[in-house]
Amino acid sequence: MTYVDGLNDRQREAVLKMEGPVLIVAGAGAGKTKTITHRIAHLIESGVPGRNILAVTFTNKAAGEMRERVMRLLGERSGGMPFLATFHSLGVRLLREFHQEAGIERNFSIWDRDDSMKAIKRIIESLGFGDLQAKSALGVISRKKGDGMSGAAYAERASSFREQTIARVWDAYEKTMRDEGALDFDDLLLRTLTLLRDNPSVLSLLQNRWTHITIDEYQDTNRSQYEIARLLAGERRNLCVVGDGDQLVYGWRGADIENFLSFEDAFPGTAVVLLEQNYRSTRTILSAANSVIEKNVRRKPKHLFTENPTGDPILLYGAFNETDEAWFVAAKTEELIRQGISPREIAVLYRENFQSRALEEALLASGIPYRILGTRFFERKEVKDVLSYLRAALNPKSGVDIRRIIAVPPRGIGKVTVDKMIAGEALPGAAGAKAAAFRDMLAAIKKAIETVPCADAVRFAFEISGIEAFLKKDTEEGMERIGNVHELVNLAARYNDAPPPEGVERLLEEAALQSDQDNLDERQDAVSLMTVHASKGLEFDAVFVTGLEQGLFPSMRESDNDRDSEEERRLFYVAVTRARKRLFLSYANERMKYGSREHALPSEFLGEIDQRLIEWASPNRRPEEGERMIELL
Repeated sequence: MTYVDGLNDRQREAVLKMEGPVLIVAGAGAGKTKTITHRIAHLIESGVPGRNILAVTFTNKAAGEMRERVMRLLGERSGGMPFLATFHSLGVRLLREFHQEAGIERNFSIWDRDDSMKAIKRIIESLGFGDLQAKSALGVISRKKGDGMSGAAYAERASSFREQTIARVWDAYEKTMRDEGALDFDDLLLRTLTLLRDNPSVLSLLQNRWTHITIDEYQDTNRSQYEIARLLAGERRNLCVVGDGDQLVYGWRGADIENFLSFEDAFPGTAVVLLEQNYRSTRTILSAANSVIEKNVRRKPKHLFTENPTGDPILLYGAFNETDEAWFVAAKTEELIRQGISPREIAVLYRENFQSRALEEALLASGIPYRILGTRFFERKEVKDVLSYLRAALNPKSGVDIRRIIAVPPRGIGKVTVDKMIAGEALPGAAGAKAAAFRDMLAAIKKAIETVPCADAVRFAFEISGIEAFLKKDTEEGMERIGNVHELVNLAARYNDAPPPEGVERLLEEAALQSDQDNLDERQDAVSLMTVHASKGLEFDAVFVTGLEQGLFPSMRESDNDRDSEEERRLFYVAVTRARKRLFLSYANERMKYGSREHALPSEFLGEIDQRLIEWASPNRRPEEGERMIELL
């Protein structure tokens, strides 16, 4: 078999460029994943051992899909499978493997955003910095870590009172994590970068381990991720990056579009391949997307085309308010389902989470099955409780987990006793006996983690902790919550083949690094409600993009510079290109915000679409030929 069969000319060109730096500019729906997986298969067919290939993407879902496609292509091949992972899971693996060189314990806990927020709040309170918002402080710390900056470096540069205050909070935050043997999300990148920079022998070993590197969604990389990729590529420079600057929507989270735009400058001699043929959308939808995104200046020029049919016009609805808009969505969804489109192939997108309430009410009243992307399985209380028992068993210093589970179920251990337990102080009498019993239970769970398959260890933790017996007493919700833990055991069974304690470690890693999309059950036949950010990488037969109003989409920002406005336009481009066959756009003339009703103007993005592509479904008259819609309304 040749792995260029069935590819178009540009995809074939990308697959055949195996050496040196390669930049694949992959437009929406242009067969990016197919190109990447065929390129990996071709590398292996050409003699590169699979174990020498590293492929990095941004969600576990994408990594899993890529892994399955590569396995189907390769079948039974020698030389091992490529290592496919997210940047964060790559960091976890490297930090555990080289924990001594990194100066951390192997069984470090991974704090999620909620864990970090609670720790920052406690620190702000203890330092008496009541005027400092924990969310703001954590945001600064996260962004600076993403830029590759340490707390010490930030403190040296801190000039204003606010920066000096955050520096003190950051220092205390790092001490808390050290004391509890924990790393946060951003540490998984920053500590990995530091490991590679400070340990030439480790870097040399990894450069020889992975001779060919592919990075998907490269436009979403921050400074730390860019440096990790550059260091791992080394002098070989066999670095293939794939992405689309028009789909960078995480600038607020630290993604730097310059990594994408200046790749050719950073890696001289780069081979550039443009994937511009779209296999997903109708010509009408694609024309609308092109006409909007071409207004952006900071981009690599490309123009998507398709051989798909012209398709239906884009339907635009100007609603009276958010309730009217929601009923329009529900009515059209019912119509689509009657026409034979499965509910799972319909998505309703919005800019902000608060918009989902009215939409949910209309769908619920209409009897339309729906799901909201963002309600994560691993965040359900009973699931998180069992995971905290596993984390605390592996890392008894984890105060975050001990505080969470010490009273689940209630044990008669108060806050003061818990603080002394975490501090390692001696406890007399009954309090000491209760604390000792709790520690003995964690030790028993740890022994199970180290000796039995992953699913058995999770089941044991559920039982010995007392959570199972406690939930059985809850006659209303107990059985449903027990069912959630049983599902966790089923999930844990995936890791039964891994030797203990690696199975539980990998389960905890999956739980900590899960994204919204990783929780999407594609077997569930329900309409998907989600933010536009969460929709990135997904596609549906029919898509509703709601709330297209000035100040909402595009969002009102603190500053109105080009970067902010272009990112909002990229976000709209992402929303439009999720649709295969049908696209519905809507706005409300007034909307309830923060308890008051506000009048709104239609989004400027609507005026950037060729009006010949649009069919009106609103009470407003159609624009006359040559008349701009924004001026009319």
